[in-house]
Amino acid sequence: MKPESPRLLPWAGPEGKPCYLITDDLGGPVSRLADSTESIQLGMGAELLAHARALLPDLPSGELRFLAECLTEALQDALRVAESRGLRLSHLN
Repeated sequence: MKPESPRLLPWAGPEGKPCYLITDDLGGPVSRLADSTESIQLGMGAELLAHARALLPDLPSGELRFLAECLTEALQDALRVAESRGLRLSHLN
């Protein structure tokens, strides 16, 4: 059996460095945790975006900055999920 390519995990390690999983067990506990975390991150990002759309017209500048910081974190998470999934798809070909 050919070993799988390393999987980019949906969380960062110390100092913000990427974390990777190397395993032949795609259904193992860390893989399942990563799948669950990705799902939660994307769901929270979608909820935050809907909340931001509702608030933006009347938001004071201090709250706008906080909202921008939260949206930035959600976008960072979504991009990490997209990169991870893209890497896994490219290894299927």
